[in-house]
Amino acid sequence: MIGRLNHVAIAVPDLASATALYRDQLGATVSEPQAEPDHGVTVVFVELPNTKVELLEPLGEGSPIQAFLDRSPSGGIHHMCFEVDDIMVARDKLKAEGARVLGSGDPKIGAHGKPVLFLHPKDFNGTLIELEEV
Repeated sequence: MIGRLNHVAIAVPDLASATALYRDQLGATVSEPQAEPDHGVTVVFVELPNTKVELLEPLGEGSPIQAFLDRSPSGGIHHMCFEVDDIMVARDKLKAEGARVLGSGDPKIGAHGKPVLFLHPKDFNGTLIELEEV
């Protein structure tokens, strides 16, 4: 059901510093910051030949990333995103098998302009999983 690894997301306390680290020290190509108010984050994508790294910074009150950074102030891996052909088919199959979909269970539009869902980390070995329709 899952396809390509779309990205690994890293929560960071300072997006500008993290961006500079990947761009200047590691020589990566990075996108411009993109505010995603529906998800409570500002993101930058680090482009790699085979996938992306998404750097996440809290945006606004109640950002889920702020709660993560409260527990891990220096940041860390937040989630992995896998591509799926049909997000509704994937959601329904996973729910039928007992997986918990976070939020309302309805897809939201993600940073790439495509539908996304998040799966509860307790159902996937402690890892928050994002599914993105291709």
